[in-house]
Amino acid sequence: MEEFDFYPQKPELVESQSKGSMGRTVFSIFLFVITFLMIGMEDIGLIVMLLTVLIIHESGHFLAMKIFKYTDVRMLFIPLLGAFVQGKKEEYQQRQSLIVVLAGPIPGIILGCFSMYYGAKFEVDFLKMLSLWFLGLNMLNLLPLDPLDGGQILKLMINRSQELFQLIFSFISSLIMILGGWYYELWVIVIFGFLMGLRVRAIQKNYQIHKELDEENVNFKTTYAHLSNKDFSTIKRVVIDYTPALRTYMEQVSTETIDPIVADQVNNVLVSPLSRNTSIFFRTTVVLIWISAFVFPVYLAHSLGLLKF
Repeated sequence: MEEFDFYPQKPELVESQSKGSMGRTVFSIFLFVITFLMIGMEDIGLIVMLLTVLIIHESGHFLAMKIFKYTDVRMLFIPLLGAFVQGKKEEYQQRQSLIVVLAGPIPGIILGCFSMYYGAKFEVDFLKMLSLWFLGLNMLNLLPLDPLDGGQILKLMINRSQELFQLIFSFISSLIMILGGWYYELWVIVIFGFLMGLRVRAIQKNYQIHKELDEENVNFKTTYAHLSNKDFSTIKRVVIDYTPALRTYMEQVSTETIDPIVADQVNNVLVSPLSRNTSIFFRTTVVLIWISAFVFPVYLAHSLGLLKF
């Protein structure tokens, strides 16, 4: 009898599937617009520009995920903060992940450059303003800060096992957002920075759990489906040690109630496998595209005499 047979069978992981994702997307857009109107932004044209830029940006991520067969792909808008696209895969590939990340900001920057060029050529102020939104938001999103797209590119470029680096990187990103938002009196950015701080605490907890699991030779870099009963039992014990509230709750409810919760907590600790399948040429190309996304719009604006605008 093999060793793992002595351990209890791990409970089934019940993963929520997003139903009616299009309806949720439309509803989140409605809330996004209403929130701006409620805080006194009466310029409908400005709201439409912002919404257009965000929809094109997130649609790039969305379509790339669909092409690479991500599951449960959904797009949601968050009032005052922006939008995001989420999806899942059993095993991620570095090449696909980098393309998914770049598929958001790069189309927006290209459209921004076209808007800038034709706006300057034909003296169309609307196109000039639209180019500012396209370029401003997408170039900002490419800054190497977590959780912006630039931060995701940076993390995908490094060894994913360097969790201490990712922890420090997320903390510095949060601090920069808080201080930068405070300096420029952009209070939404400050709030976002503090929310990021909460995420940093969760990353720190996972880092400590992973460090302990490494010492016990537990394979946590896998999917829940491939997790052995032995490793599940060990991860469960460590997770409970780091989550006193979970231990207290377990003493008050039945096994049927707690099993799905424990399975979800253990799954949150697992690190999704990443196939590092990119060549030096591909990574160099990504870096060149990343740099060009900042350099070319500035060069174009300078050549058109629009930097003051």
